[in-house]
Amino acid sequence: MATMTLCPSFPPNGPRVVEIVVFPAVQVLDVTGPLQVFASANVFSAETGAAQPPYVVRVVARSQLVVCSAGLGLVAEILPLASEPIDTLVVAGGEGVDAAAADPTLVTWVQGRAARARRTTSVCTGAFILASAGLLDGRCVATHWSRCAELARRYPAVQVEADPIFIQDGSTWTSAGVTAGIDLALALVEQDIGRAMAMRIARDLVVFFKRPGGQAQFSAAMMLQDTGSAFSALHDWIGENLDRSLPLSVLARQAGMSERSFSRRYLNATGRTPARAVEHLRVEAARHLLSDTELPIKVVAQRCGFGSEEIMRRCFHRLLATSPQDYRIRFGK
Repeated sequence: MATMTLCPSFPPNGPRVVEIVVFPAVQVLDVTGPLQVFASANVFSAETGAAQPPYVVRVVARSQLVVCSAGLGLVAEILPLASEPIDTLVVAGGEGVDAAAADPTLVTWVQGRAARARRTTSVCTGAFILASAGLLDGRCVATHWSRCAELARRYPAVQVEADPIFIQDGSTWTSAGVTAGIDLALALVEQDIGRAMAMRIARDLVVFFKRPGGQAQFSAAMMLQDTGSAFSALHDWIGENLDRSLPLSVLARQAGMSERSFSRRYLNATGRTPARAVEHLRVEAARHLLSDTELPIKVVAQRCGFGSEEIMRRCFHRLLATSPQDYRIRFGK
């Protein structure tokens, strides 16, 4: 994996400087979620007798007053010199992200700041700003489920993954929609201070320490319908025929297209290959059967068209980072 250059050195026991970048119409939870995780780390570290807090957190922007999309006003610090070293750069997302990603002053500053940061991160659609700055080229990234296809289309050098809550690719971390910023921040705290601190913060905030692998961003069926309305009838048909073999030839014929035309148009509409979409729909159907019924796992695999338990197990591990058995234990009746 590619890594950042010019990474600064920090005292092993010194506070880590974290800057959260905001802009007009930013999503308030993209800011306050990670901010509270780092603030809680400072509070709990003080309770253990630490001589200094582990983090110094700053909210920074081009202007001092920033109004979030929810109407809440934030008082931010003006963007510091990009050449100053920091530990972690966090770029928030929200309704105003497109304007922010088109702001040459902000994008140039983010480029320079990332070069001086030990790690660079984004929350939700903040990935668009990092992509605009050229910081995600060649990397695997996550963003809000509703804009995965758009990010992939606008920045073809970026490998967009629609399912993970967050992704670490070298020194770059990106997270999915809104509350996934909390999951990301907890992972950063775990890396910096340890699992015990991250778990304590999660308990205090009443969130999962690590969100279970089965908790994908959003329903695969709903996401496909949202991003690929031209194929809604096909998606309905696939859902009714998951127990069948569904190769490209069958799907193209059902859509009334040649295989080549279907593959191209489907990828452009949904951001996924037809085979990947079928796999996601099979996994989602299996998730429902595992949580809502007591059918044997072998039967679930057959009904959802996996062919065997082993194939279903591999798909679950690849997409959900868990096994069908573990999924049932956590989410079953």
